[in-house]
Amino acid sequence: MKPRLLNRSNELRQAFSIKRNRFPNFLKIRHYHPELELVYIAESKGTRFVGDNIEKFEPGELVLLGENLPHMWLNDKDYFQADSDLVAEALCIHFKEDFMGNQFSELAGTEPLVELFKNARRGIRFIDLDFSAAEKMQDLAEEKEAFQQLLKLLELLHRLAKHQHFKLLSSEGYLERKPEEHSDKTHEFIFKNFTKQILLADVAAIARMNPTAFSRYFKRIHRKTFSRYLIEIRIGYACKLLIDNKINISSACYESGFNNISNFNKQFRYIMDMSPSQYIKQHRTVEEKV
Repeated sequence: MKPRLLNRSNELRQAFSIKRNRFPNFLKIRHYHPELELVYIAESKGTRFVGDNIEKFEPGELVLLGENLPHMWLNDKDYFQADSDLVAEALCIHFKEDFMGNQFSELAGTEPLVELFKNARRGIRFIDLDFSAAEKMQDLAEEKEAFQQLLKLLELLHRLAKHQHFKLLSSEGYLERKPEEHSDKTHEFIFKNFTKQILLADVAAIARMNPTAFSRYFKRIHRKTFSRYLIEIRIGYACKLLIDNKINISSACYESGFNNISNFNKQFRYIMDMSPSQYIKQHRTVEEKV
């Protein structure tokens, strides 16, 4: 199911928009938009789709989505019954990454926000916040003075940027990245060549390190081995092929860089907590409901 571009240009004549959505159920369209989106779920439950990530959601969750990241909150089937009195309610803030101007990211002190926006490209679910996100967002929505509203948004984003307990939702392999977005030449090489055979020695040579030293360095920086990182990139890309391009499992296996279907199925289940066929079924079920 190809995600749909949602045009919010009319809503964003100012630096950002905030609204409370309250309906019998959330929009049943997997979509994306160039604005970042901060979402607080006040009521309802169901399944959340962000990039290649699939998880259950419940009231009280706070998620930040980056630009052009496909997403959808799909309510449980009870919400679509004709006699249902259930309600889906969320507070949503939409803003561009450069809503404070093109040079904002170059100002001293904005580093935490830059990192926050970078992580948001994969989707962030915040965990165990030490403040009420609902109260902060409601206070922001009720503020009448534009400048004070802007300050309150910056304060909220800054607190989220400083918060250390969160989960990144979509995998790196799902994202479409440009070479300049990688932190160094080794990452650029990985993202250009992950669909082919890549040896640790090849990447170590680019980093001008011997394989053993590079392996230790990579694990210290990424908190996972090079091989595990490469597998996660490939599985994320396979997910994108399966749900966006609708190719079969065998084709996704080989096009994402695996050389046998058995290992592909094993690694897919380990990372996604479901088999490739179950993953496809999840998304086909969504298509049938839309």
